[in-house]
Parts: sequence; C-alpha cells; structure tokens
Amino acid sequence: MESPAVDVASLSLEALEAFVQTLGEKPFRARQLYRWIHQRGATSFDEMTDLSKALRARLAETAVLRTVTKDLEQRSVDGTIKYRWKTHDGRLIESVYMPSPERRTLCVSTQVGCAMGCRFCATATLGLLRHLAPSEIVAQVHAVNREVRKSEGLETLRPLTNLVFMGMGEPLHNFENVKTALELLESEDGPNFSARHITVSTVGLVPMIERFATETDVKLAISLNASSDEIRDQIMPVNKRWKIADLMEAVKRFPVKQGRRVTFEYVLMSGVNDTDEDARRLATLLEGVPAKVNLIQYNENPGLGFNTTADNRAERFRQILEASNVVALIRANRGRDIAAACGQLANVDNRDGHRR
Repeated sequence: MESPAVDVASLSLEALEAFVQTLGEKPFRARQLYRWIHQRGATSFDEMTDLSKALRARLAETAVLRTVTKDLEQRSVDGTIKYRWKTHDGRLIESVYMPSPERRTLCVSTQVGCAMGCRFCATATLGLLRHLAPSEIVAQVHAVNREVRKSEGLETLRPLTNLVFMGMGEPLHNFENVKTALELLESEDGPNFSARHITVSTVGLVPMIERFATETDVKLAISLNASSDEIRDQIMPVNKRWKIADLMEAVKRFPVKQGRRVTFEYVLMSGVNDTDEDARRLATLLEGVPAKVNLIQYNENPGLGFNTTADNRAERFRQILEASNVVALIRANRGRDIAAACGQLANVDNRDGHRR
C-alpha cells in the first residue's frame, strides 16, 4: 500500500527539513519550500521556480499542497468582504475580511461547522462536520493576502495586519491544529504576524484555556454572553459543563504579560441578557480582572428566535459597566447585509437565502 501524501503546508520548518531529507535533499531546501508556501502563498509546486524540476516532480509524487479555492465572494456596503472557500474534499468554510484605515483584519475559521451548539449562532445549526487541518487554517490567510494584493494593487506579500480566530468553529476544540497554525503564521520564514495582532476566541473550554495560556503567546477572547449561570445555561450548552465561576478562575490564571489582556465578548440580545441587572452582575463578575468588554448587538438569524438590543439599551448597558470602572466598547457590526457579522457564518448565500 502506498504511503499517504504528506500535507507539507501543515508542517513546521523542522518537520519539513526532516521530510526533504527523506527525499535525498539538503535541509536548506526545506526553508525554500516553506517560504514559498507561507510567505508567498504558493498554491502549487510548479510555482517554486528556485527548486529543481526533479525536486518539484518528487514533491508532486509524495506530498500535497493543501489550499482552498474561492467558491463565492460577497461584498458589503461597509467594505467588508466575505469569502466562501471550498476545501480539497468539497467542504465549505467562510472567512471575513474587514479593512479599515488603521488595519486589515481577517476573521478565520477553524472548523467546518461547530459542535458547541450556542442557541443564537447560525454556525451551530450546521453541527460539526470536521476539524480543519493547520494547512486549511493558514490557507485562508494566504488566499486573502493574494486577493487583497490583487484588488488593492499592493506590493507587500502580507497586506493583512490582524487575525481574529472568530469564524466558523470553536478554536480550542481543535486546539492542536490551531496551535500549529499559529506557529506557522507567527514564524519569521512565514507571514511573521505579531502575537499582539492575533486573537483567539473561545466559548469557554476551561481545561483548554490553561493549555492555550502556556503553549501559545497570542491574545484570548472569551465569548461570555451572560452574567448568570441560569441565562448562560439556556443559550450556551457549554455552561452546563463549566460554570461561569470555573471560567472566571481560568481567566484569572491567564498570564497578562506582554499585553495579553483578556477580552470578553458579550452579545446583547433583547430581553435575554441586556437588562440593567445583567450589566451590574457583569461588572461585579469582572472586579479585579484586567479585561475589556466588547458589547455586540446581536446579528439576527432567521428562525433562531433572538432579537437585537436597541442602540439606547446597548449604550445604557455600556454606561453601567463604565461606572464600575469596566472598560467596555460597543463594537461596530460589520457585514450584516451579507451575513458576515458575528454569529452569522453558515454558508448562506445572501442573494437567495439558501445554504450551500
């Protein structure tokens, strides 16, 4: 039986060096290959012109260069672009590009679907179809870098400045692959993203937060969305396993060195979690925690039964937190008109409302 092809885009530089040596090549060839994949975003071995034809042919026989192909591009009135990608096995995932005068941010997916079952989230309706490999996670970044370079006429190989792992899936449920993807994205011979410009979001997988804290160096965001277990149990099934107190203990152990302040994401849903009492409980919960709160007015998803909080109610909620010395911002929702906003990624084509 033939050995399966090696997914070279998922390998660290060290692992790639070991692999090329099995092909009879010098270790320095690995660095050339690595840079083609992770700096230049090559999508085929044929592009790698400083590798010999013989080596490229050998790679084509023994390895695979996992990438994603664009299936759909949708542009919002606010400049946001949602990309739907097709994986090698025909699965569909989405990532969202959010340009602004200060930065170019990409929201990255880590799974096809999601297993967490949050009641208000469109992605949860898909269930979990599979994890994404490290190569498929970083391929979204490489692909959008190519798209932005082309559309904006840029010379830089890496126009993206910031990454948020807040797309489809729960990153800490796919921790090993996400960890590897982060190492690839932060590597000097790769895109060389700064850890300060990468944020990973979790619904609160408490045991994994400690591993995340010790095994990565990027920022953490907690999707909290309630200030009491009673409410969180109803909207986020994960809370039935790890209560808010467990989650907060994990957060308090999270290292805040090098600016790793924890961000709490709080989706405001009318009549569910947006009262003055909710705000006061949240302020009490965050006492002594060096954190900030991003308030997100719910992006409505047809059929899920939740409604967004009005502007004045959201501002009142923010003011209560501010009065208790909690740093809180009402985050602008980007891409609502193309179902690209927080909680809306579900492979739905906004042109006809159908899932693909």
